[in-house]
This record gives sequence, C-alpha cells and structure tokens, in this order.
Amino acid sequence: MFASRRLLQACRVTFFTRENCGLCTQAKGVLSDVWDERPFVYREVNLAQPESKSWRELYDFDIPVIHISKAEAKDEDVGMAGKAVKLMHRFTPEQVEAKMDQVEES
Repeated sequence: MFASRRLLQACRVTFFTRENCGLCTQAKGVLSDVWDERPFVYREVNLAQPESKSWRELYDFDIPVIHISKAEAKDEDVGMAGKAVKLMHRFTPEQVEAKMDQVEES
C-alpha cells in the first residue's frame, strides 16, 4: 500500500544548472542517489540557454538550485519561484527526501 501511495504522489525535481559547474556535478550525484531509492520526474533547466533568461536572472549566482513539486503540478513559473519548495547550493540526499516528504504531504 505504501509503495503504491508513493507512486501516486510522485514528485518532480526541476534542476537549475549550467555547464562547467562543479557544485552542479555534485548535486547531480546527490539526485542520482535519491533517484536510486525514490524515483521522481526529472527536469533540467540550463541557465546558459536563451530560453532560460528569466531563470538565469533569478538564479545565476545561486546554482545549483532544485525545485521540488508534485509530478502533476504546472510547469515551473519564475514569478512563483519565491513560493517553490527548493534547495540551493549544497544539499544531501536526506535534505532532498525531506523536501519530497513535505511536498507529498501538502
């Protein structure tokens, strides 16, 4: 029962990153470790891409940043970023899972 509940309430992790970012590489490793235990929908936003200009203006000096939402939630909106469940810079698998728990329980 618990496993099926988890599947129904799966999270989405949106990862804000750019190439040649050492902290981003570490963060991807953390997300990979979480994925192995607790799969989630994954989206990546490369701040170097022209279509990511609004996100770059917001997070350029804060990456890596992850937003955690319910899998079926609307796409990320830069105007609502202040209300997003997020982690920045360095984070552990335990911190990511705690945020996932928070989103699933909301």
